[in-house]
Amino acid sequence: LSGKIKGKTPPPRQCNQENDSDCCKDGKWYITYKCSPLVLSQTKATLTLNSFERDKDGGAPFELWYNNRKRCLKYINIHGNGKSMRAKVMDECDSNMGRNSDHDYQPPCPNNIVDALKVVWKALGVIESD
Repeated sequence: LSGKIKGKTPPPRQCNQENDSDCCKDGKWYITYKCSPLVLSQTKATLTLNSFERDKDGGAPFELWYNNRKRCLKYINIHGNGKSMRAKVMDECDSNMGRNSDHDYQPPCPNNIVDALKVVWKALGVIESD
């Protein structure tokens, strides 16, 4: 936990709620995070769904900045439902920003989120409604 930022309602039709994405709400306070938890081989995280496409629920084109891009285009192992798969790191969810077009007017991310394509969810046997 590093601070809070105040939400602003996005302009009409500017927050894409595809894949159940949240949109910022005017006046609501959102928690920001300056650092992530220590990442070990068994670090727990919440799997979320993201399209990573321009003008979709991911906002702007992907960019990697965390830890001087040390994870950029590298592979991580994701485990869930007794299954695992290898996935390439393509983007990072910003835990300090949000509320603007680059972040699809969504609140800042918690520091334990793994956004993944539908193919990752399928491989892990995660039902989309989960």
